[in-house]
Amino acid sequence: MEFLIGLTGPDFVVMAADTTSARSILTMKHDSNKMHPLNGKTLMGVVGEAGDAGQFAEFIGKNIQLYKYRNGYDLSPKAAAHYTRKNLADFLRSRTPYQVNLLMGGWDENDGPGLFFMDYLASMNQTPFAAHGYGSFFSMSILDRYYHPNITVQEAQDILQKCVDEVQARFLVNLPAFKVKIISKDGIKDLADLKPHAFQVPVQS
Repeated sequence: MEFLIGLTGPDFVVMAADTTSARSILTMKHDSNKMHPLNGKTLMGVVGEAGDAGQFAEFIGKNIQLYKYRNGYDLSPKAAAHYTRKNLADFLRSRTPYQVNLLMGGWDENDGPGLFFMDYLASMNQTPFAAHGYGSFFSMSILDRYYHPNITVQEAQDILQKCVDEVQARFLVNLPAFKVKIISKDGIKDLADLKPHAFQVPVQS
């Protein structure tokens, strides 16, 4: 029932995640944080089983911080993505695999912005835009239609709003709020939260 989405611009990455924590037919909270900073310019969004998502995000975050303390510099977003993918693959071949799907976005001096798509089977691809969860069924066509490589921050926010509105109109489950973050050369910053516009079913006369 979760929804995680991201897209890249010429010098930034924008990521959004719903804030709902639910299980079965019960909504437990509406302020769940599913995006976790790994360092100053790398952000990881995690969805999946609640326990697995929280534990895996903390495990990756602490180990990337440990790498910085030991070596004196941060991993690049690409290096952090490969490290995360390697851990997913190792756990997949153990008795305790993690049932998590991830998006990792970041900005690097040499490579610029990057968005990495990973799933619970430890496959990984760098993509201009990506989505996880049931919301991806409704949003990928919108991303494909409106995305272009020279997109501005405002255009990116408008596309995310279109995706959120479409999920609100078409999806069985209500996702009332989304946190949005931008990653650029200035670091990770919050953008205005997204809320779906009111949707009314047309009345046929």
